[in-house]
Amino acid sequence: MRMLVVLVLVGLLSACGSSRVIREGGSTAPTSTPRPGQSVTVQRGDTVYRLATSNGISALDLATWNNIRPPYTIYPGQRLRLYPGGGSAAPARAATTGTPSAQRPAVQPTQSRPQAPAAPPARSPFNWQWPTAGQVVGRYVANDPTKQGIDIAGTSGQAVNAAADGVVVYSGAGLVGYGELIIVKHDEQWLTAYGHNRSRKVNEGERVRAGQQIAELGRTGAARDMLHFEIRYNGKPVDPMSYLPAR
Repeated sequence: MRMLVVLVLVGLLSACGSSRVIREGGSTAPTSTPRPGQSVTVQRGDTVYRLATSNGISALDLATWNNIRPPYTIYPGQRLRLYPGGGSAAPARAATTGTPSAQRPAVQPTQSRPQAPAAPPARSPFNWQWPTAGQVVGRYVANDPTKQGIDIAGTSGQAVNAAADGVVVYSGAGLVGYGELIIVKHDEQWLTAYGHNRSRKVNEGERVRAGQQIAELGRTGAARDMLHFEIRYNGKPVDPMSYLPAR
């Protein structure tokens, strides 16, 4: 299975080095539905994509939740979480005892419990740069698996640039819903993802500098020309607008 994954990735990389990938239309990013406390055991022939889609989770989420690095190789017998790290199973409902006449009705509170304040964003050691020019047409929403980053509208072919120094850890189209995708690792905690590109200009293992062009904006896996941009901290998406400079 490892050889099959390697051959597929070699094919993708050789294609991106010699041709321009242009695809119109496509589906939107899949919706992830985390299942706290649940896991799945890898069987022979399984892939990250197959297990993710059969469990209602995006392939990128399943990979990051289980710290699976490119080329996303998994092994029979391996157990994969179907929820982000730190998730837990919902508590079981306590069993009632006694006869119905002996049970007391639950007392309803007169006021709703106040919401805990949102945690401040993690401090970043990077001076982030905007990955491309254009209007933000989709915003990040906390705990919404369909809005894990921002969408920046633009013109097909315009430059997509690295938001900070790093190393390309993924360059391909193997994660359905993201189109032509590039993932840059900035350190052990931070990475960025750039989706829906028209073409990719960097290969896996290549070191890039902040502001360096890494792709051309497009609409692969999207209904319009735009860049889908994510910043992830320890595998979990954070709001890019909390880190990008005002403009």
